Amino acid sequence: MEKQFSYFNQRLASVSLNQVRPLIGVLNQPHRMIGIKGARGVGKTTLLLQYAKQSLPLDQRTLYVSLDDPWFSNRSLTEFANDFVKQGGTTLLLDEVHHYPDWSEHLKFIYDQFPDLRILFTGSSVLHIDSSTADLSRRAVFRTLYGLSFREYLNWTYGMQLEPVPLEAILSDHLDIARTINEKIRPIKVFREYTQSGVYPFSFENNEIFLGKLRETSRIAIESDLRSYHQLGPDMVNYLLKLLSVLADTVPLVPNITKLSERIGSTRNTLIHLLDYLEKAQIIHRLYKQAEGITRLQKPDKLYLNDPNLMFALSWSDVNMGALRETFFVHQVRPVSPLRLAKRGDFIVNEKFTIEIGGKNTTDKQIRTLDNAYIAADDIEYGYGNKIPLWMFGLLY
Repeated sequence: MEKQFSYFNQRLASVSLNQVRPLIGVLNQPHRMIGIKGARGVGKTTLLLQYAKQSLPLDQRTLYVSLDDPWFSNRSLTEFANDFVKQGGTTLLLDEVHHYPDWSEHLKFIYDQFPDLRILFTGSSVLHIDSSTADLSRRAVFRTLYGLSFREYLNWTYGMQLEPVPLEAILSDHLDIARTINEKIRPIKVFREYTQSGVYPFSFENNEIFLGKLRETSRIAIESDLRSYHQLGPDMVNYLLKLLSVLADTVPLVPNITKLSERIGSTRNTLIHLLDYLEKAQIIHRLYKQAEGITRLQKPDKLYLNDPNLMFALSWSDVNMGALRETFFVHQVRPVSPLRLAKRGDFIVNEKFTIEIGGKNTTDKQIRTLDNAYIAADDIEYGYGNKIPLWMFGLLY
């Protein structure tokens, strides 16, 4: 175990506490087992190491290991935990648990077998806590780490200290909020920066190679995370890669499932499964017109890439501004509020508010007779009445 401690210390030495995600507060809660899910590249490993460096004793009581380490390919995780506890360990940080076979059963056994051990773990967004892991879901607290919001990007890049703003406050007090922010930055300029390279923390390491690295990250999410977790064969992996290539140049898209399946050479039923896999990997969003009764394998009414950065990374065509605006809005709102497609306007948020997305010259013609209807307009620094700057919806989380 000496090598594991040495590796842990090496990782800690390279971790900075200058920028810490708000979700770290969940790790400070007194739960014995906490799981953090999220897409590749959103900062799960960094969050785990920052928590250790900031809040845990850095001696033999604390240990971080990554379960994608080949060392674990022929070793029992349960026996490893047993050895750690025998040496006085009290907090075990497990990264990339989805790479370990039967990870949920092992964690459940470790939780029950060692009542004085605290377990914090991360896993891919593809992890699904269903009936097969029901015993674990009763023991563990699960949270999702998303990419940086526009608010977080402002804080990280421009030294601001903005707190999340509730949706109702944005709708009613947007002018006051805009005045506060416009005193410090030019939000439209920063919005353009963010939509191209602000969602994933690793863009701060080297922005020049960011889009290429993000493209590679998406491929690995399919060829590694989805393939291994769902035990997909080579044909399904190839279908996923083909489908992503098609979607990258066409979303937002009202999908014709039959034509899409013919285009990639799959069956209609297979295509529905592929869309489900891509959403689990946080590569796409599926949206529906109805609010309830939606099944996992139901045909979506519209498809989006998960975030605006993916539009620039995955498409070889020029990014359409209208598509970018809608994708930004979906990405910023969906983590905090129920969202569906509207019959008039573009979206319904919280089953109450209708939002029309557009540019600075967009009028309320489509939504004029609706109650609680608003325009989210790009290219404006200040709103007026029910017209609100689009970038302001990036302050929600």
